[in-house]
Amino acid sequence: MEKINCLVLEDEPLAADIMEDYIRQVPFLENVGVCPDALQAMELLQRHKVDVLFLDIHLPRIKGLDFLRTLHQPPRVIITTAYREYALDGYDLNVVDYLLKPIQFGRFLAAVNKLRSPGIVSNAPKIDEQHDHACVLININKKNIKIPLADILYLESRREYVYIQTAARSYLTKGQLGEFGDQLPAQQFIRIHRSFIVSRNRISAFGASSVELGEIQLPIGRSYKEVVMKLLRT
Repeated sequence: MEKINCLVLEDEPLAADIMEDYIRQVPFLENVGVCPDALQAMELLQRHKVDVLFLDIHLPRIKGLDFLRTLHQPPRVIITTAYREYALDGYDLNVVDYLLKPIQFGRFLAAVNKLRSPGIVSNAPKIDEQHDHACVLININKKNIKIPLADILYLESRREYVYIQTAARSYLTKGQLGEFGDQLPAQQFIRIHRSFIVSRNRISAFGASSVELGEIQLPIGRSYKEVVMKLLRT
């Protein structure tokens, strides 16, 4: 049985010890490290193959969800926190599960078993980079449609659908915004809100609480503000 490599990002020593103990008890899990802050975790992610990240939210220097948003190709994530109020943000980032502290072993086991389940066939987009102009490939009414990335203004989460606005028209496809965020090139697209991803090249103006794409104005989420401001000013 191939083991699932785990990384624990947790700054509380007792909580980290509990996670290490739980991982040791599960035969298909392998712990590759425990990090107290995001910068150490970043270094370990670059050196090791990590399949799942156990991620605390309240961390020193940078919050766990903000750190997750900086990862271009993140591993699968299980949130471990004492705070219920971030659950919606977590699931919008396509996490596997959301564990509330104190975490019982049975609940932990239920979460990690999801890592082995085949799950539902995803309708996630695919990026076609075989041509001069990269496209996103989506499925609408059993048809595969190519949308040039350069044409996209923004993407919006609408429950179980994603709305895509281009300069010429709009599309509505079944899926999760987080799945699109995982596929779209980070140098070209930026997530500004739990409901919006925008094309950086299409931003004509921005302020502390919103961005403008011509006549279109979109909000910047409070939890995204710090990261978005840094990216837009560089």
